[in-house]
Parts: sequence; structure tokens; C-alpha cells
Amino acid sequence: MSGEKGGTRYRVEALGRQHDRSGFSCGSEPLDHYLRAQAGQDARKRVAAPFVLCEGEGNTVLGYYTLSAISVDIGEWPETVAKKLPRYPVVPATLLGRLAIDRRFQGQGAGEHLLMDALCRSLQASRQVAALAVIVDAKDARAVAFYRRYEFIPFADQPARLFLPLSVIEKLFP
Repeated sequence: MSGEKGGTRYRVEALGRQHDRSGFSCGSEPLDHYLRAQAGQDARKRVAAPFVLCEGEGNTVLGYYTLSAISVDIGEWPETVAKKLPRYPVVPATLLGRLAIDRRFQGQGAGEHLLMDALCRSLQASRQVAALAVIVDAKDARAVAFYRRYEFIPFADQPARLFLPLSVIEKLFP
């Protein structure tokens, strides 16, 4: 997916060997380390699908996110959601495992661009492999606030774990 923000042309694509991750710094060492040292391995082992944000025709990584499948116990969903579901022990969802933007691009809409790309990809995938929602595990209060701006709903027992139903995401991408 590509787009334009403030005259800057962004593109999002699957992480590959051509992407320069060396200078990436988002302000969180675990997220920086993951991109530099683990993301490629996770992609090769198929435990996460990392996608990177680049500018123009360049290959410098400005941001990234990961997607993977997750199963959520039926009892974890809010009652308003659970009562509409079949009584399976677990329900499939898509995990937006990490989302990070290089410090130089924070506050400029790049995070929203990556989030919308992740939601769109999740919606497309759900048409082939079922998922009820996109789930995030926010790392701190600032991240919770970011996702809440996009109407993510917190799980009652885990306020840093939030979800956005695919039925809502579907309305974003008619």
C-alpha cells in the first residue's frame, strides 16, 4: 500500500533484505532491537509478517509493524461481543504485534499511515482466513491513547490489550 502525506510519498511493503534498518530509532530499545535483529528471522520462520514504511524510492525503514494470527479464549472477550459469538473455546483474530515509527517521523502522520495499512491488510486477509478483530498489546499509556483514538476497545481484564472488530474495519475500506 502506498500513500501521500504532506507531499511525502510513502510505501509499505513486506520486510526484505534490501531494507536498511541500521539507523532506525523509535525511542524504544526493544522495538529498535526487534527490527534490527529479529524481524527478518520471524518472517522466515513465519511467526510474524513484518511490514516496513519507506519514503519515495528509498529503502530506509521509517517505521514498521507486524501481523500474525492469534486465538483468543471466548471468556476474554467483553460480554457484548462474546454473546454474539458461537460457543467455540477460542476465536481467531489478527495480532498487530508491534508498530513503531522512527523518531524523525513521529507526530507527522506516519503512525496513522501504518495503522491504516495494517487494518486494510488484516481485512483483506480475513476474507481468506477468518478473524473476528485486530488485537494490539499496547506497551504503555501513550500507545493505549493512540489506539483509543481509532476506536480500539480495551479488554476488561487487560486494559493494555485492545481490539477493533473486523466489522468496524470493513466500514473504513468500502
